[in-house]
Amino acid sequence: MELNEEHLKVAETQLKRYLPRSLMVYGLLMLRNRVPSDPMAFFVDEWPNFNVFICRPQCVQRVDLFKDILVFANDENILEETLKKSSVIDWSRYLCFGFSCQYTETFKAVASEKGVPGRQVAVCHMMILDDVSTLPDVDSSRITLSSLDESHISLVNQTWTLGKSDESLHMIRSMVTNFPSCCVLDAEGKPVAWILVYSICAMGMLHTLPEHREKGYAKVLICSMAKRLHAEGYPVYCLIDEDNTLSYKIFKNLGFTEDPSFRGEWFEFNEL
Repeated sequence: MELNEEHLKVAETQLKRYLPRSLMVYGLLMLRNRVPSDPMAFFVDEWPNFNVFICRPQCVQRVDLFKDILVFANDENILEETLKKSSVIDWSRYLCFGFSCQYTETFKAVASEKGVPGRQVAVCHMMILDDVSTLPDVDSSRITLSSLDESHISLVNQTWTLGKSDESLHMIRSMVTNFPSCCVLDAEGKPVAWILVYSICAMGMLHTLPEHREKGYAKVLICSMAKRLHAEGYPVYCLIDEDNTLSYKIFKNLGFTEDPSFRGEWFEFNEL
């Protein structure tokens, strides 16, 4: 069943019951219900007591990079049945799914049945801050903080690990334009460090230009963004690639904790 606008507000409340396992889908829907975002379609196996919830970007081009299909599921068998439906997933095109690692074999099995090649592209820790009052006091009195604007989009794109393409530029423009961001400005008013918020409401793209590192900017940015998200009623969390030990350490030292039962995984099918 495809959901309409009225369903989405109810779905947000339903997904909240399954936190933190539903956090990626819940975060996306929470932002989607409040601020402009790219067109998406939402599917459930049944309504209102769903076991599977799928967020699928609307296809505007033949290839849509950085437009992941996010999946939350409570039942492995129902997930498999839902993924096989052509009305929900078009297995003939490029696909990138984000889901819990516990369902990896389910996705592989459906792809194998469809004759579709796939590969794992990322596995991430989910780091959550339950209480912003536990954040350490960070002195930002000598730092100029601001939000990113459209003049900064190219810089962020060029420094992001997965950036430097037209597709990533479009994604970052959407983030900067629609979602919260925070940056440190130098004396000339240019950003030297920043943090953004993905469409799933997770903090990300934390970066400091090499010549401005070891000044504590990352901690200031994380604390500032965490307090802002909390004040606006959003969940405070991030997803950190398993290989990114530096970021993991920074967030952990600031009081973010990990749910050991969850790992976020991204899998590509029909890779370009």
